[in-house]
Amino acid sequence: MKIKEIVDALERFAPLPLQDGFDNAGMQVGLTDADCAGALLCLDVTEEVLDEAIKEDCNLVVSHHPLIFKGIKSLTASNYVERCVMKAIKHDITIFSAHTNLDNAVNGVNFKMAEKIGLKHVEMLEPRADGWLSAGAGVVGELAVPEAEEAFLQRIKRTFQVGCVKHTAFTGRQIRKVALCGGAGAFLMTEAIKKGADVFITGEIKYHDYFGRADEILLAEIGHYESEQYTKEIFKKIISEQFPEVRVMMTTVNTNPINYL
Repeated sequence: MKIKEIVDALERFAPLPLQDGFDNAGMQVGLTDADCAGALLCLDVTEEVLDEAIKEDCNLVVSHHPLIFKGIKSLTASNYVERCVMKAIKHDITIFSAHTNLDNAVNGVNFKMAEKIGLKHVEMLEPRADGWLSAGAGVVGELAVPEAEEAFLQRIKRTFQVGCVKHTAFTGRQIRKVALCGGAGAFLMTEAIKKGADVFITGEIKYHDYFGRADEILLAEIGHYESEQYTKEIFKKIISEQFPEVRVMMTTVNTNPINYL
């Protein structure tokens, strides 16, 4: 199985035109005409992840966050990005990333979060038209049975293995309608309120964004890495279903740079 065939399948699921303007999804390093010896799936590409790929004889690394966001003017091993690029080239490892195109795709990152929470009737929170493509930012859905706010957040904490859930003051209302966005999704808070959500969950919220929302919605911040960690399951499903002969592994490396005491 050629790496190109796997990359094409991932791009069919989350077409590159769906990515946001600031993004750099797609091919990061390497060539696609080689046979795939194995695929290693991760959220972030780090030197430790590449070491694991080398050890496990995986010549394809599929990540959510692109390794290369900005232009590289030299390769001198002066930072981890340059070191990763050099290591990947040296060991004939191809790196491919599906980032905001996967965030914005139907059944992408946010739909996976909704699945983990158990939401029903899930739809795009902020739908948009990209020609023939259906896409949008965030999702909104409903719980089958309403839950008390604290109990709901405790369940979210367990489900996403969160070290610390930051949230606004409890409103006293039951949680039934849930809006969410993986990663840095605070820009969707107003849309969540418009849709009548009882809670909005995302990976990052700025301090001042917490003000003035107490009577409108419960806000919950669960961490960028934590919110998107199950993205690897999306990659695995796509590759395993279409190419069952390909050996697929999820990284055992925790790439979250944030630690909790």
